[in-house]
Amino acid sequence: MHVIGILGGVASGKSLVARQLADLGAGVLDADRAGHEVLRLPRIEAAVRKRFGEAVFGPDGRVDRARLAKVVFAGSPDRTGKRKHLEQLTHPEIGRLLRQQAEALESAGTAVAVLDAPLLLEAGWDRLCERLVFVDVPRQVRLSRATARGWSEEDFAAREGVQESLDLKRGRADAIIDNSGSPEQTQAQVERFWHSLFG
Repeated sequence: MHVIGILGGVASGKSLVARQLADLGAGVLDADRAGHEVLRLPRIEAAVRKRFGEAVFGPDGRVDRARLAKVVFAGSPDRTGKRKHLEQLTHPEIGRLLRQQAEALESAGTAVAVLDAPLLLEAGWDRLCERLVFVDVPRQVRLSRATARGWSEEDFAAREGVQESLDLKRGRADAIIDNSGSPEQTQAQVERFWHSLFG
């Protein structure tokens, strides 16, 4: 099975491109779902509670990802240590679940899968991928999209600051999709990329 990894900056539209590839027939390796599942593992919940306290848990007793993100990405001096601690806890388990998803898709006869993960390079999950696609959007457009989601400029900068540089991501990519226009314009590029794989 061929795996296509999606790269891009914060709010670049990686999930849109992944959905459009899925609409063309690709299976989806869902890193977001894997992240949710990992934060529900009793061992991970206990480690998160020990490191970050009760404040990151919701009324249901489960880790609240929004609360956890506020703590991990907040402007505190030790935010890098907090983020790295969380990644050391969760990334190996997320990687394991992604490999399980890939095996299940391959067993079902899926020819191509797409992996959309915010820290794809940073976590080493690009090793699962045969090709990498970079979703290119100017910073101001991405910032505008992020603020429309309710993020502050500080949130945007904090999230972007923990990721590899856009130049590095662009340089690693086998193909570039410009997502600064309409979804239809992006779709046309995604279809061209898809047909370049399969003729």
